[in-house]
Amino acid sequence: MQWTYTIQLPVNQAAMPLRALLTAWYLPSHLVHDLRIHQRVLVNGSYRTMNQPVTGGDTVSLTFLPSDFKEPFPDVAPDSAATVSVLYETPDLIVVNKTRGSKTHPNLPWERGTTLNHVAAYLGPNQPGPYILSRLDQETTGALLMTKTPAVVPIMVRNIAEKRVQRTYLAWVHGTLTGQGTFTDPIGRDPQDRRKRLVNGVHAQSAITHYAVLDHRPQATLVKLWLETGRTHQLRVHLAHAGHPLIGDPLYAVHGQSRLRLHCWQLRFPQPFTLDGPQTTVVAPIPPDFDHFQLN
Repeated sequence: MQWTYTIQLPVNQAAMPLRALLTAWYLPSHLVHDLRIHQRVLVNGSYRTMNQPVTGGDTVSLTFLPSDFKEPFPDVAPDSAATVSVLYETPDLIVVNKTRGSKTHPNLPWERGTTLNHVAAYLGPNQPGPYILSRLDQETTGALLMTKTPAVVPIMVRNIAEKRVQRTYLAWVHGTLTGQGTFTDPIGRDPQDRRKRLVNGVHAQSAITHYAVLDHRPQATLVKLWLETGRTHQLRVHLAHAGHPLIGDPLYAVHGQSRLRLHCWQLRFPQPFTLDGPQTTVVAPIPPDFDHFQLN
């Protein structure tokens, strides 16, 4: 098995050395090295050294082999594609609408019933993926990004690290929150409960969450949230610390009759093997019961 990508550069792209182009595409150095020494990178059908220029209109072909990757084939058992709702799909990427109550991925090799197991069944036996890129808590719904081949995993991971992938959430929270703003309290582990995180907890790391209020109900507020960092439980911890925990949050809110009201509503991301091109936006439909809840 191998994966070949043929990319025609935009006609207005400035000339640059081939190595600089591959690096700008966020290919890690070890992949650039493998492509070079095995002459698996072609420009207009011919091998070209890494220092030679490429320019707008050129066609660049890259061929990747399983040996290029530490774990080319994820060990994910397929388990029924019936619940898979595909929001967006290309030969490289897939975005699915995760359902409430489904874990994102197995914690043990033999585990079944997670979103990753279902997507593996959807892709079928001839696809090496799926490879998880983003994660959602078990009770969180919405857009979940995966890749279908190992070649684009490091590219998209780097895009996430460079904050070129933006996730926007919708949430119902307790109380009356107004306006818009930013939470900047660092988040670490809760020494009293290993399941939880805590503002200024153990080994706290910087965490930045932006919010904007969209609507109000008695004793509840609908907010739009987006992240600059990706700490565990970041949205839940920041909102709870501010006195506005998520409605239905089993860890950080007063127990009520509602399930967690947190939805990954929108994903924006660049396509792999592009430079400063338009971003792709994928919107996950809001669950029909999202605004159906009871407060104590």
